[in-house]
Amino acid sequence: MGMEIERKFLVSGDAYKKEVHEAVRITQGYLSSVPERSVRIRVRGDKGYITIKGAGNASGLSRFEWEKEIPVDEAKELLLLCEPGVIDKTRHLVKAGDLTIEVDEFHGDNEGLVMAEVELPAEDAPFEHPDWLVKEVTGDPRYYNVMLAKHPFKSWE
Repeated sequence: MGMEIERKFLVSGDAYKKEVHEAVRITQGYLSSVPERSVRIRVRGDKGYITIKGAGNASGLSRFEWEKEIPVDEAKELLLLCEPGVIDKTRHLVKAGDLTIEVDEFHGDNEGLVMAEVELPAEDAPFEHPDWLVKEVTGDPRYYNVMLAKHPFKSWE
């Protein structure tokens, strides 16, 4: 069990695509999405995962996270039990020094949203900021995947 420390940014344009070294389609849903914790089921390529995340700290940078790989057929079955609202996205991996920036290009009801996350070893850890990272949205709950499942990007005014 551990802490997840990450910062989130909106992405401008598609310049990041020339830096991508891997991309994978992800489908995910939530068995539970209460503010104190979320229980996520994810199919990432040909693998399945169950993840439990706790509430974020005041800055939104850190929170408890536990994840376990499960058989992909079981993950697909569990997705059928999830709350309404499924996240469908392509995750593009981009190197940034010693770290990896995960750029999520959303599909379906969140089409048009492109967001990047970088997991850090500490809240104040520096990292390379490519020009295409345009606005930090760390701690803004509208951009949490669990919220995008309930209130998709296309429904925003």
